[in-house]
Amino acid sequence: MGDKIKLMVIAGPTAVGKTSLSVRIAQKLNGEIISADSMQVYRGMDIGTAKITKDEMGGIRHHLIDICDPEEDFSVIKFLELARNAVYDIASRGKIPIIVGGTGFYIQALLYDIDFTEYDDEIASKVRDDVLNRFGSDASDMHEYLKSIDPESARDIHMNNRKKVLHAIEYFEITGKKISDHNKEEREKKSPYDFKYFVITDDREKIYKNIDIRVDKMIESGLVDEVRSLRRRGLTQNNISMLGLSYKEIDDHLNDKITLDEAIRLIKRDTRHFARKQLTWWKREKDIIYVDKRNYEDIDSLISYMCFVFSPNIV
Repeated sequence: MGDKIKLMVIAGPTAVGKTSLSVRIAQKLNGEIISADSMQVYRGMDIGTAKITKDEMGGIRHHLIDICDPEEDFSVIKFLELARNAVYDIASRGKIPIIVGGTGFYIQALLYDIDFTEYDDEIASKVRDDVLNRFGSDASDMHEYLKSIDPESARDIHMNNRKKVLHAIEYFEITGKKISDHNKEEREKKSPYDFKYFVITDDREKIYKNIDIRVDKMIESGLVDEVRSLRRRGLTQNNISMLGLSYKEIDDHLNDKITLDEAIRLIKRDTRHFARKQLTWWKREKDIIYVDKRNYEDIDSLISYMCFVFSPNIV
């Protein structure tokens, strides 16, 4: 482990409280945060992504937030390149890189330096357009097609997570390989980093309640206007960014396909599905340290535990 860069990962399902927890840990460890969130990379998509605000950052520098326009397609390949550079930059300044987010595939790609040499962004963009043209907004047909080419991925990815379904299909069509097989192979790799990988969990019903509260706050904060603004720029569900949870449902509402109440109901339901699938992902990962919030008296004792496990010299 001698020459390996030391880093911490804080993952967990949406609405479990990773954001505030990671800031306090970064303050204690003299760290900087690298976001592993596939939606917070987009500028102008703040409300629907529950993006951290300047005040919430608590003076901690955050990387990979607001780094591209929603018209751009952001991929795991781009994430890997930028996250790797951020890790080396942070470590070179004597600070601890802390990876925070709920996109398990992004985290896996960084920790095990996944090889994407067969995967070309330009080709991926063309394949993605073809798939979207083929299936349009029909999530069930797209999911059925995934089931025919990669049953394991279809089992693990919920039908309504069109973004992830699309990614699995495009991977197969570009490489001729199932992304589920690729993920299995990559999980066997050894990491170039000395890391501690924490997954925060809590009572499932509490997480679901937090999701409902978060979605209601998004609506109150102007999510509908945010989506209207994106539509005025010409964005549609043919853009990867608009397939993100909360954006596609509000876009459907603005297209008069569903009422606002129905959109809110679907956002809450699909976000709960997403949280369950996130937990399923981590069950298959190795080197995970689960941290159940119910086992700690308060957030301070939880933080102390994580910091001690990461570095026993931390007081």
